Amino acid sequence: METEMNIQWFPGHMAKARRMVTENAKLVDAVCEVVDARVPRSSRNPELSELVGEKPRLIILNRVDQADPAYTALWAAYFRAQGYGVLETDCKSGKGTAGFTAAVRSLLREKLEAYKAKGQTGKALRVMVLGIPNVGKSSFINRVAGRRAAEASDRPGVTRGKQWVSVGGGVELLDTPGLLWPKFEDKTVGENLAFTGAVRDEILDTETLGVRLCTRLRDTYPNTLTERYGIETPKEKDGFALLELAARRRGFLVSGGELDTERMAKVLLDEYRGGKLGRLTLDGGPEDTND
Repeated sequence: METEMNIQWFPGHMAKARRMVTENAKLVDAVCEVVDARVPRSSRNPELSELVGEKPRLIILNRVDQADPAYTALWAAYFRAQGYGVLETDCKSGKGTAGFTAAVRSLLREKLEAYKAKGQTGKALRVMVLGIPNVGKSSFINRVAGRRAAEASDRPGVTRGKQWVSVGGGVELLDTPGLLWPKFEDKTVGENLAFTGAVRDEILDTETLGVRLCTRLRDTYPNTLTERYGIETPKEKDGFALLELAARRRGFLVSGGELDTERMAKVLLDEYRGGKLGRLTLDGGPEDTND
């Protein structure tokens, strides 16, 4: 029987960040919400509308290179149907980021026309960039700006202060700290955020998280474990048994010949986060959401 995980992480600085977002929302013309395309439902902060109001919104589906392209297309259509602008990006390679300024100007077309009518054609458009920790927000800003304008890290919780960044094309961005919400009502959301690295690894049981990822992959992308680790994934094998099989195939042993499932779990998570397991979307499609 597998252990269920009830993951919660809301460090003190995030309460301060929430206040900062609310206070600065009135300074911007639009909100750019960076979403992890691998978990497009789980990586959206449900409190965002409450924090920023009805500002025009551009959804950045980031890490599309690691997400299932069929699901990405469904999510992009879903967000557009809700009235959002959508841009698909991969910040590591820069794919898609060149279209950002045009996407902002399209989103704020009416505001630009109003500025033109008043003779304010040079007035900058100000956009707040929001997202959960480790979603690639700072990397996205650096790509759009064409320089290292925001501190980027693969650790959650790096961006803390308020930073305005001019990115050309008459657009200025306000970078903000990665922001979670106080309680994950859905345990699957907490797991997905832990899988992708949005929750600090230090507070997690790596082995249990690896077991849960094995189970999820068995149920959604069974060929992934077979192709990467050379193991079969029948339904009757639980996540721990699959983790053991993978550890055996990798030759991960500790003294006494026991399988080192802790090490295997860490490798599994690292390889998933690094895109070595293929293009996977753990949230499924929009039809699986209650939004």
